[in-house]
Amino acid sequence: MSTLLNEYDLRGLALPNRVVMAPMTRSRAPQRGLPTALMAQYYAQRASAGLIISEATNVSPVSASFELTPGLITDEQAARWKTVTDAVHANGGRIFAQLWHGGRVSSLTLLGGDAPLSPSGVNDDLEQLQVWAQLQNGYYTKIHATPSRAMTTGEVVEAVDEFRRAAVHAVAAGFDGVEIHAANGYLPHQFLSSTLNRRDDRYGGSVANRARFLEEIVDAVGGVMPLGRVGVRISPYAKYNNVRDADPDATYAYVGRMLDEAGVAYLHAADTNGWSGEPDLPRIVENVRHAFGGTLIVNGGITPDAANKLIAAGDADLVAFARAYIANPDLVERLAANAPLAAPQAVGWYGGDHAGYVDYARHDDAEPAKRTV
Repeated sequence: MSTLLNEYDLRGLALPNRVVMAPMTRSRAPQRGLPTALMAQYYAQRASAGLIISEATNVSPVSASFELTPGLITDEQAARWKTVTDAVHANGGRIFAQLWHGGRVSSLTLLGGDAPLSPSGVNDDLEQLQVWAQLQNGYYTKIHATPSRAMTTGEVVEAVDEFRRAAVHAVAAGFDGVEIHAANGYLPHQFLSSTLNRRDDRYGGSVANRARFLEEIVDAVGGVMPLGRVGVRISPYAKYNNVRDADPDATYAYVGRMLDEAGVAYLHAADTNGWSGEPDLPRIVENVRHAFGGTLIVNGGITPDAANKLIAAGDADLVAFARAYIANPDLVERLAANAPLAAPQAVGWYGGDHAGYVDYARHDDAEPAKRTV
């Protein structure tokens, strides 16, 4: 019977366990989207994960939804990311870069005065979009989204190429692979939505047309690296960022089959509604497992006990943990020792320095866990 601590073969990439560090925005790249030495320390501390998926990383100068997030847009950013991947590899880890374009989930204040881009310029719900920035006093807070504008067909094609170029930079940076962020209401997710995508060109209308943007991204990235090193993250029923797909079951059955035929490394299904007490994980698993025959990673408020049951039942192959990894850099070792898990501090999630970021103790340190959950 397989559990979190069993090895796993991810399309030829040997994982020592089935614990995945989920992508988490931490907003600690204050200068030109450049990763820092503190970021290298943070990821290296967590290198015992079977796989680390990096924080969402911008593919375009107009892709940011959170201020102070890193990029894979320039050679300089790739070189700085190389210090992070080197640190992870030196500690025996494996790390994928999550490639991110926020689309309409942004503000002109983060984009140099430019309007955010979106499939069709739907702006009836700006107050529900999660856009964050750091105030001058150092506090990180939600700010108001500003109206997006519909992308031209040429701009859609250019966005596809931005993902490709980011993948080129990811290879130069030494990442073991990439994950395309098509979840959480960001740009590829927006194209998949029948509510947000009202286009009448080849990227709108039918499910196949709405999925074309993601399909072309996968194809473009697959021209840079083997598709066995390319994952895709989805969140079919997420209320986060108000995607409002009229028929997500049909949409994601199609997407699952499309990605299965492409041969991607994995599908990372996030149950973001689980944190608000409305879990959709059983529905996600049922839908995805019918359509996608490859490796399935699940995420969203899952306890270690629940994770072991999902793996043992064959409902998931790997399980990604986010908040648990904030406070437990040695999460795998704690699980192996049956040690209590520390709970995250209330501060330090976004922005700032080492506090709430790299100062959490290991379970075998002299300092005990701050408090248990």
